[in-house]
Amino acid sequence: MITVGPGEPLRSVADAARLARDGDTVLIQPGSYRGDVAVWHQKSLEIRGVGERPVLDARGSVAEGKAIWVFPEGNFKVRNIAFRGARAPDHNGAGIRFERGRLEVRDCLFEDNETGLLTANFEDAELRVVDSEFRDAPRDTLALHHLLYVGRIGRLWVEGSRFQGGYQGHLLKSRARHSEIRYNWLVDGADGRAAYELEFPEGGVALVVGNVLGQGADSANPSVLAYGAEGPRWPENRLVMAHNTLISAGWRPALFARVWAERLPAGTRFVARNNLTVGLGVFSLTLPGWHQGNHALPPGALDPARLDLTLPEGSLLRGRVSPPPEIELRPTAEFRHPVGTRPLAAPTRWVPGAFQGPDAMPPGRPAP
Repeated sequence: MITVGPGEPLRSVADAARLARDGDTVLIQPGSYRGDVAVWHQKSLEIRGVGERPVLDARGSVAEGKAIWVFPEGNFKVRNIAFRGARAPDHNGAGIRFERGRLEVRDCLFEDNETGLLTANFEDAELRVVDSEFRDAPRDTLALHHLLYVGRIGRLWVEGSRFQGGYQGHLLKSRARHSEIRYNWLVDGADGRAAYELEFPEGGVALVVGNVLGQGADSANPSVLAYGAEGPRWPENRLVMAHNTLISAGWRPALFARVWAERLPAGTRFVARNNLTVGLGVFSLTLPGWHQGNHALPPGALDPARLDLTLPEGSLLRGRVSPPPEIELRPTAEFRHPVGTRPLAAPTRWVPGAFQGPDAMPPGRPAP
């Protein structure tokens, strides 16, 4: 075990990266580590912040011209760390650059980076992001600053995480073979200027369950979720959306989900079950395939600024859902503010959208 901190013999994270051996655990004490960037060459490592989240404040610095932390290849776990202020010569500086192997990021914060977290394009790589926050893209036009940008890797899981404050780039963009996006809060916010909230440009398998996707009034793009804009990369392609709440705060009609079916293989499956849209726009009418249990509410019916997006107990939409035949469509948790999830027991009457309300547990209330 290696401990880094202001009062420790080892004060630099970069020194810990040089000294650590495979299988070590690196503990980082609270504090601000300014310009302390590192490349982790180990094959197996766990890195944890201790107590109050330590801040890796890049101050414009990056390792290898890429990121505050670079993971070339291995099996890594990162927990309770904040990554801030990455800038690179190519305007693509990331909080973390993950290239190959497996990476789990949990309880972390990415803010004011040119790209929050960026992966390479190795098809055997896997990334899991849990209970983390991505926010506040730089307000410049030097590049498209995506908060989370996943390349052509094998698998992506994102759960219980919060995305907000984009600028021209997307909140979450995935080119993975298999993307599973469950129980997240992807709401750009009143000051956000993101394009898409969620995009799968090269298709693949995309399971989108139990999320809130919210587009601000000043978005540069009317589409909230986009799939297949660049044509297929992978042999299997399908988009599955269930029990999501999709919100548009704009005055112009939104495309709550846009699919480029003409660019995808014949027979590509599109499923939309029990989603709830709020605001001006169209959803399932523009989607190929056969969809059930989706409902629309007028602008302002649910306000993400209030955080609680449960339908009133007397809502006429209670019970008006399509029982999903596939287990993968049934939510087993809900997003919990500010980040995280809570277990969801099956309510007596399911409702469309990401929160089940009085029959379950409203947002903000801890699980019993």
